[in-house]
Amino acid sequence: MASQVLKERNFPYKSMKLLASARSAGKQQEFEGETYTVEELTENSFNDVDIALFSAGGSISKKFGPVAQKAGSIVVDNSSAFRMTEGVPLVIPEVNPDAMSHVKIGGGGAIIANPNCSTIIALMAVTPLHRLAKVKRMIVSTYQAASGAGAAAMEELKEQTRDVLDGKEAKPVIFPYQYAFNLFSHNSGMDVEVGYNEEELKMVKETKKIWGTSDVAITATCIRVPVMRAHAESINLEFDKDISEADALAALAAFPGVSIIDDRSKNRFPTPLDATTRDDVYVGRVRRDISRSDAKGLELFVCGDQIKKGAALNAVQIAELLLK
Repeated sequence: MASQVLKERNFPYKSMKLLASARSAGKQQEFEGETYTVEELTENSFNDVDIALFSAGGSISKKFGPVAQKAGSIVVDNSSAFRMTEGVPLVIPEVNPDAMSHVKIGGGGAIIANPNCSTIIALMAVTPLHRLAKVKRMIVSTYQAASGAGAAAMEELKEQTRDVLDGKEAKPVIFPYQYAFNLFSHNSGMDVEVGYNEEELKMVKETKKIWGTSDVAITATCIRVPVMRAHAESINLEFDKDISEADALAALAAFPGVSIIDDRSKNRFPTPLDATTRDDVYVGRVRRDISRSDAKGLELFVCGDQIKKGAALNAVQIAELLLK
């Protein structure tokens, strides 16, 4: 997907190399009319690399990220390996580009972390409102697609759906439960002491780092749903001062990377299909929180493509910032 985004955005480059495990080394890959031979990832792979886009999982990032940094490369890492590491910028380009302003090509190696997909999608919608009126509390419920668990999970959803419709028994492999026609708590590791899973805690911790404040209360419930691609999120916000629906919609409409679908008369609001394969995050159902007696609360519904803005697109946008 990163290569597709690079092509879509006409990313400028002088040369490119594709790195993978020894098992994949030697394979051929076509890109923009050129045929590239996949090379084995080694500690000597980065001597001539300015920007290295990492998307091979946390263990590979932890091993080779520092190696690439030492060789002078700027690593844009899509795993969770360095997100909460002190001194490593955690960046959404539309939200906090200044966090990486000190990182320059030719200025020495560095690591920049790509946030979790659910965090990116939420903060694309909430940040323009946070700039209008400071968010004091955020309650998020996510409805996360198969794509977040990888291609095998997407295939499992397809196969189980066919089997169930054919009257056969669904066979869970990737997940411990039937996925087709079902939903369940996010499959990341659970902290049994506090009752939150890793996905939920990522949203809490990453939001505070990206916004540069601990002065915001955040809680999340993350659910895996039988949708192929694009996550959805229901978000309840409490602000430190009054904020109107009209002002909120105006701020969202002006924010880069956000599109609004909000037609109450037709009951037309964002869906995962609206966001699928799209760059923008879609926001709707913007309304006052009627459980409050004041005007300091809003509700909204958000959809964003987990593979694009939630991962590859955000990484490429970070790389683009390095060229400015």
